[in-house]
Amino acid sequence: MANSKKRQKGGKAVLQQAQETHKVPPAERRRQRTHAVLGTPLQPPFPESVQTAVFALGCFWGAERIFWQTPGVYTTAVGYAGGHTSDPTYEEVCSGRTGHAEAVLVAFDPAQISYASLLKIFFEAHDPTQGVRQGNDVGTQYRSAIYYADEEQRQAAESARSMYNEAFERAGFSPITTEMAPAGPFYYAEDYHQQYLHKVPNGYCGIAGTGVTCPLPAASEAGDPLTPVPTTDEEWRQRLTPEQYAVLRQAGTERAFTGEYVDTEEDGVYRCSGCGNIVFDSRKKYHSGCGWPSFTDAVSPDAVERLEDRSHDMIRTEVRCARCNSHLGHVFDDGPRDAGGQRWCINSVALDFDPR
Repeated sequence: MANSKKRQKGGKAVLQQAQETHKVPPAERRRQRTHAVLGTPLQPPFPESVQTAVFALGCFWGAERIFWQTPGVYTTAVGYAGGHTSDPTYEEVCSGRTGHAEAVLVAFDPAQISYASLLKIFFEAHDPTQGVRQGNDVGTQYRSAIYYADEEQRQAAESARSMYNEAFERAGFSPITTEMAPAGPFYYAEDYHQQYLHKVPNGYCGIAGTGVTCPLPAASEAGDPLTPVPTTDEEWRQRLTPEQYAVLRQAGTERAFTGEYVDTEEDGVYRCSGCGNIVFDSRKKYHSGCGWPSFTDAVSPDAVERLEDRSHDMIRTEVRCARCNSHLGHVFDDGPRDAGGQRWCINSVALDFDPR
């Protein structure tokens, strides 16, 4: 059976408790309110400065310990997420019929640790290429997943997955299978699961990474550079220089060979200068000779939008930032054939660079 792992590894006491609590109504079974290690509340309301993230990376016993040991994390809890039934029990989740994954709720202070840093920890702590398993733990409840709280988390997670996927390809691994979906209900697991490896120090832990480094930019480690998107033209004019405004908001083009990033080769990521959204990676940059920074692709399909542009009596494909709708440049079909055949011709003034 799918749950035999925990029954065997957790010992007879856990098995007996699981069997007994299965008959107890969930509201009575889940009484623990304080984190056994951190001494903080397990459930909201949390302090105003605290944000939450939900990750699934295999058996939640070991996964939770990784996060409660991370500086800047306010509290953690294990539970069930991503399924289609209400208030499932552990036994029901292990049956595979509820669709839930074993997940960890991470409440964190973004002033002390960024969401990007949590993503890096998440990806490096397990093998996100295994589909519905982690090591010897097999079943849909052990799948890799990120359940994002808002649009900014979604974009950060998509960018991280894309960059890590490239690192995996270079290391000879299969593609990442991590599920990404909006955060739905998080159902707290039974009390004996909460901070299990603190209560049972020698208990089972099946969490193991691959040794492949998740190449998130160093700037993201210190804080999230995403900025609020202006809602009025006046706000845009106040934020941008006249040259930036002409390009980003009026779809202008800087003069060829004048941009800051035309010939740069430094390793890192490029952000939309209008809002901070990661849009390109230096590893997809090449010297095209056209006079503008050129890339073979965007960092992720979700980072940009491509639109038909019929201005200047031409038919071209315009590239815009998916987050703030700022004009970045155009994409043409005359790029390197061995890299997909596209040339993403982007204005330097539309970009900010973060070294890796």
